[in-house]
Amino acid sequence: MKTVTAIEVQKNNPRRVNIYLDDEFAFGLAKITAAWLKVGQRVDEQKVEKLLFDEALEKAYQQAMLFLSFRARSEAEIRKNLAKHEFPAEVLDEIIQRLREEKLVNDEEFAQAWVANRSEFRPRSRRALTVELKRKGVAESAIRAATEALDEESLAYLAAQKQVRRLSGLEWVTFREKLSGFLARRGFSYEIISPTVKRLWSEHGGSLDNENFEEQT
Repeated sequence: MKTVTAIEVQKNNPRRVNIYLDDEFAFGLAKITAAWLKVGQRVDEQKVEKLLFDEALEKAYQQAMLFLSFRARSEAEIRKNLAKHEFPAEVLDEIIQRLREEKLVNDEEFAQAWVANRSEFRPRSRRALTVELKRKGVAESAIRAATEALDEESLAYLAAQKQVRRLSGLEWVTFREKLSGFLARRGFSYEIISPTVKRLWSEHGGSLDNENFEEQT
């Protein structure tokens, strides 16, 4: 057993305190973690370990909140970020559970939001979205639920509309190659790309007659 002989607020961080046991510096804690400690209190090794574990939990939670402040994250992304800061696995498990309970992480909702955002601002195919979400560690069931209702023809058309302004004045063959390549990089198949490119060509003043058009497609 050791005795708490001093609790001093850190000079550079008033939200943390230094704990002294038997007149020697032992460790630093967040004020919230050290709230139940008092000078003169006796603590055993088990209590010290619990304090340090609670301290790790508080640090990990604050890091997770900082990570989430930029955008929503998947569970796997949060785990990877916390692991990078060398928090142990048992701390990661508790933090993820806490975030779930506070409704700050939900992979199903994350996948839905990711697909909705991509579809509005950077449309791409179901296949491309699936690859992106898998890289973020989202389960296949959540990915399927988020992507199964996608209309790829509409998405390809929306994506092409954003790109076609840059292709004005080109001949058909060049227009087709550039727009097809753009849509292919967004993950769309030839069966989707071909009619989409023809539609955009026609809508933006394409003037090839039917015979030549069919020969060059």
